Amino acid sequence: MSGNTDTTPPPGPFDDVFGANADYVENFSLAGLEPLAARGLALVTCMDSRIEPLEMLGLGPGDAKILRNAGARVTDDTLRTLVLAVYLLGVDRVLVLPHTRCKMASVSGDAEVHRLIETRHGVDTRSLEFHTDNDQLGALEHDLERIRHHPLLPKKLPVAGAIYDVDTGKVSPVDL
Repeated sequence: MSGNTDTTPPPGPFDDVFGANADYVENFSLAGLEPLAARGLALVTCMDSRIEPLEMLGLGPGDAKILRNAGARVTDDTLRTLVLAVYLLGVDRVLVLPHTRCKMASVSGDAEVHRLIETRHGVDTRSLEFHTDNDQLGALEHDLERIRHHPLLPKKLPVAGAIYDVDTGKVSPVDL
């Protein structure tokens, strides 16, 4: 019989985030927050870690529904989520907000991303669509139109686009 009675798990790759959560729980103040978007906003933005969606728009927890993906693209899943947000979660306006220096807007297309991943990591990703587009304003206009003309979203739903500058923090509305 072993004399080791230590039940502490070995260090793991997520110890930092679980440890930080223990601290977060000590000061948790969001209990009872309603699941509705208190300010009626749905924000579609990029997953880029340089973006702090609440702070940059003067929002707080519970004010908006935040939808994030690579490139801030309006995909079929984004549309599905917006339908739910509009009809069940208090959303009555949508802002699509890509950003400067986005990797998904700096490549020549999905083929380049597939090639980069295969060359660097040996993984064939051609079964995925990354929705890259180096014409960021053209992509934004296309995405805004997808929302504006979706048959399940209200015809008069306010939809706007803007670009977030990751170097200055400025959000610049785009008239498309």
